[in-house]
Amino acid sequence: MDISILSTTSFSLTLINFLLFILCISAVLFYSYGIYAAIAHIRPEGFFEKPSPRSSASGQPGGAWLGRRARFAIATFQHPHSVELNFHPPVTILKPICGLDDGEAYKNLTSFCRQQYPNYQIIFSVRDPLDCGITVVKQIIHDFPELDIQLVVCEDTIGTNPKVSNLANAVTKAKHEILLIADSDIRVETDYLQRVIQPLQNSSVGVVTCLYRSVAKGWVTTLEAIGIATDFFNAGVLISNQIEGIKFAFGSTVVIRKQVLDKIGGFRAIADYLADDFQLGYLSAQAGYKVVLSDYIVEHVLASSTITDSIQRQIRWARCIRVSRPWSYLGLIFTYGTVTSLLLLIATGGSTIGCAVLVITWIMRLLMGWVIGISYLQDSCVQKFFWIVPLRDLIGFVIWCCGLFGSTIEWRGRRLRLTKGGELVEMTDDFAKVLSS
Repeated sequence: MDISILSTTSFSLTLINFLLFILCISAVLFYSYGIYAAIAHIRPEGFFEKPSPRSSASGQPGGAWLGRRARFAIATFQHPHSVELNFHPPVTILKPICGLDDGEAYKNLTSFCRQQYPNYQIIFSVRDPLDCGITVVKQIIHDFPELDIQLVVCEDTIGTNPKVSNLANAVTKAKHEILLIADSDIRVETDYLQRVIQPLQNSSVGVVTCLYRSVAKGWVTTLEAIGIATDFFNAGVLISNQIEGIKFAFGSTVVIRKQVLDKIGGFRAIADYLADDFQLGYLSAQAGYKVVLSDYIVEHVLASSTITDSIQRQIRWARCIRVSRPWSYLGLIFTYGTVTSLLLLIATGGSTIGCAVLVITWIMRLLMGWVIGISYLQDSCVQKFFWIVPLRDLIGFVIWCCGLFGSTIEWRGRRLRLTKGGELVEMTDDFAKVLSS
């Protein structure tokens, strides 16, 4: 009996070790492809092709290929794609406002007013007539009299998501065919508008979106920023873009043609979704339009936050991803090599194989974090606190586990329930009692 129990236990441990080993190998492959995808996204043409022995202008032999490519790799992350300066169709920028963003609202919003672009309109939209953001917008209108800026204050609601209602109220005043939507916590440089509209030269492109790097205040948001820059999110987006192209968008920037918006049902079609930005890209792709990931990186200004608020916010988005793309969310287990390699080391009692797998996994994980977070995104938080990446991975894994369960979220003082597909349902006190019973 004792031998039987020991055999079963040994088999269980062997199976667990094998599964952990597979998860580690999968993570290493994910990290490797993430590095490749980051470089491939904005590489010069032919970056990965080995030149002929005398192809360089200096006549250096082919043996110098690796050194030249290393220098080109650095240059790849520093020089944007070519820009056609004669392509500048008029654009309407829609900016939904709800309160102030930790004193940074004026700086964020005015960055859109300093664009080196010949013809664009900005519409700020607010739902609450007493919203403190109105004062900031009025100051901006005063400071930039030469620009076509409007403030729309309207309490009309078309769904559960207040931001989408804001956008629906604003778009009625739009003068131009091309719409650009960006959250109020986004900050850009003066060449932003000229660069993000470039893909629209192709008539088959319906949506353009951007990745972002974070500007953080305090250790809580710094931890969050490091996770945003180096974990599965950006790597997963770049890998998806490399394999099949993306079919979603991000609130950092959504450029969409008005005719595409009308075809997918307007803002009313996404009015009850938490991930409204995701839906704009997804529905456009479903309608047959291309969604393009721009090479432009915007700045996402994270307001000061408590640890509780930060964790709740991350769990909210984790649950949103789970209900929107359940299989993709479960697949994230294959990206947590930092955790699974630690578990394998413990499960094998600190064996040589466990140590070797941990070292290889962590090296590849850190290399991906460096390539994407520092070289590609040029995120200042990652540059200063790169050594925190493993700790951030452990926190991210706990948040992922929390995201596996539950469907109730807290958002701007409201209790909401996420349903299948990512739709929001308002939770009344009576409804909450039914769920808890």
